Amino acid sequence: MKKFTYEARDQSTNKITKSEIQADSESSAVKLLVGQGFTPLNIKEIEDSNNIITQLTNRITTKDRIVFTRQLATLIGAGLPLSQSLSTVAEQTQNKKLQSVIEDITVSVEGGKTLSSSFSKYPDIFDAVFLALIEAGELSGTLDDALKRIANQQEKDAAMMSKIKGALTYPIIVLLVIFGVLAFMLFTVVPQVEKLYHDLKKVLPFITQIMVDMANFFMNFWWLVVIVMIVLSYFFVQYLKTNSGRRMSDVLKLNIPIFGIMFRKLYMARFMRTGQTLLSTGVSMLDMLKISGESVNNVLVKESILRAAEKVKGGKALSTSLQSEDYILLLVPQMIKIGEQSGRIDEMMSKAASVYEDELDEQVRTISTAIEPILMVVLAVVAGGMVAAILLPIYSLINVM
Repeated sequence: MKKFTYEARDQSTNKITKSEIQADSESSAVKLLVGQGFTPLNIKEIEDSNNIITQLTNRITTKDRIVFTRQLATLIGAGLPLSQSLSTVAEQTQNKKLQSVIEDITVSVEGGKTLSSSFSKYPDIFDAVFLALIEAGELSGTLDDALKRIANQQEKDAAMMSKIKGALTYPIIVLLVIFGVLAFMLFTVVPQVEKLYHDLKKVLPFITQIMVDMANFFMNFWWLVVIVMIVLSYFFVQYLKTNSGRRMSDVLKLNIPIFGIMFRKLYMARFMRTGQTLLSTGVSMLDMLKISGESVNNVLVKESILRAAEKVKGGKALSTSLQSEDYILLLVPQMIKIGEQSGRIDEMMSKAASVYEDELDEQVRTISTAIEPILMVVLAVVAGGMVAAILLPIYSLINVM
């Protein structure tokens, strides 16, 4: 998605507006502006900086979006006009990029556009769930409630992702420690053993010789290793952005040992929570399924939900449609069936989401507790193997002498 600065005339007020817009190309940007009721006078692409530091310091985090949504809901609920609420939130926002986005949205709203259409100019910041809830809130006159629901949805999703990341953090740290131990032994201890054998004019044991060769290679060609790692990482990241790469990543998440069931429960909780939020705001069943499928952020689960949506469109019950899908856990259609019978599908979806969130929380704690001793054993085996490969040749030399 590219960024463009533009100068355009508002067709409804005849005022000149200067701001920024995001689109795939200049022609797409023009179409977006025309669709929003503007006559483009001048449009220019903004050169995007690829500086990593700039991207990290200028990005809009989930926390930024939650705080913005909560503040806007509070001000609108207090009776302030929409444009004034947006201006007030912009003044209080610390993130400069988000502040610029809010100011542009304020200008758009003051020009007569709806809040949902103004948000839609920034699809990388405000996703389909956000836009659907805002639009439903505008139509029903409950915009402050819709914003609160969005904030709650974002907070719960962020909490679940935090639990998954927390469970993965400890193994990653231990693996880094293992690599650190290997590097220390290779670059400090192994050369000393080689020198000792060289001085005594003895032949190194096979395992020790392999370690010496590895140490020499890394010390002499470290620059080549760095280049290869950077190139491989770049192409791997680019591959993950393709359809096949994304599919491969999603298949791995669903089937990876131990963590696969955690991801499945995460996706079900996200699907149920998003669906409940959308239905309770007045979004139709089919639109709910389409938007929820996008929000799950897994291609395979999304396809299952969309197939179920097609069956619902054909006249089948949602519970029956979901029951035959491989990547939908059993509790989901069961809870929805109870909701269909009682006329409270959104309430049952909320309860199912809570069940999966609680199970996910418990499983994260269990895995975190169980994985510590396993990783300690792995670390001990690796370090012990390195020490043995170094000390045993030394002991054999002592025995010979």
